[in-house]
Amino acid sequence: MRQGPVRIADVVSELVGRRGFARVRTAEAFERAWRDAAGELLAGYSRVGELRRGKLEVIVANSTLVQELSFQKPAILKRLGEHLPGERIRDLRFRVGPVG
Repeated sequence: MRQGPVRIADVVSELVGRRGFARVRTAEAFERAWRDAAGELLAGYSRVGELRRGKLEVIVANSTLVQELSFQKPAILKRLGEHLPGERIRDLRFRVGPVG
């Protein structure tokens, strides 16, 4: 069965999806948004994990920073919402782990 012409946008979209380029671009967007929302200092000791059901996991270097980020959670959530409006991040989960 012969199909009609295929739009180049559809071909590129499929290629990006198959090769995982969209995930890399999304991860970079999350890292940029996190750095802007948390600030350079805190972002330097933390990294973004996965987003699941509206909850963004953030890996933090130590428990003291977990506590500091917990105090700042409402403001950080607001700024993340401004940077990533389509992601619908409703909560943050901080856990201690390797950041480097």
